[in-house]
Amino acid sequence: MKKIFSILAIAAAMMIGNVANANTAVVAATTTAAVSSVQEDTAGPVVKESFHQGLKKRFIEGGPEFMGIVLICLILGLAIAIERIIYLNLSTSNSKKLQKNVEDALASGGVEAAKEVCRNTKGPVASIYYQGLDRADESIDAAEKAVVAYGGVQMGQLEKNVSWLSLFIALAPMLGFMGTVIGMIQAFDKIEQAGDMDPALVAGGIKVALLTTVFGLVVAIILQIFYNYIVAKIDTIVNDMEDASISLIDILVANKKK
Repeated sequence: MKKIFSILAIAAAMMIGNVANANTAVVAATTTAAVSSVQEDTAGPVVKESFHQGLKKRFIEGGPEFMGIVLICLILGLAIAIERIIYLNLSTSNSKKLQKNVEDALASGGVEAAKEVCRNTKGPVASIYYQGLDRADESIDAAEKAVVAYGGVQMGQLEKNVSWLSLFIALAPMLGFMGTVIGMIQAFDKIEQAGDMDPALVAGGIKVALLTTVFGLVVAIILQIFYNYIVAKIDTIVNDMEDASISLIDILVANKKK
């Protein structure tokens, strides 16, 4: 019995010791948190850098020589892309509806009525229809040649300035890589002048090199997305023009037989 009481007494003493240690740890942790809170309140709130502030900071750190040229490529490329997108959206029309209106006008009012329908409709398909109808009185071959020739003119209008956009897409990363090479050359020059491989000496040049590369690639990626959309839009309109041209010739042939 005495052994049992001794064991219980030892266990109780250990539990009391553990509780005391736990209370001490809690008090210490609370005190540390309170001190940290007081220090944070004294130092003031930590201001986080916004995305625009960080972007501006990195742009300035990259150097104005190449970063400015890359920015010009982005601005000009976006201007061309937006202009082309607006033009292509305005050039898109419902060719099936136009075809039906022209066919009805030919049946009811002749070629002049069909040409009037084309005049009141916007888009390259309507222009091609008008050129074909304008030569319809001569022969089907003349109308077909007019449609093909004016189709090439309209295709040139659709692809206007797209080559400049592809130039900026290629130029932006090239300028970034050039900035990288120049930054690395400057870093090695500093190492040569100091005669020692000190990371602090080369950090600035390497940082400039990496920043110019990143900004050049970002500009190229942005412009490439717009370029692919524009090319896809042009292909859609050109296919629509070709289908409409074939339909117009079929309409003129059927009208001649009447």
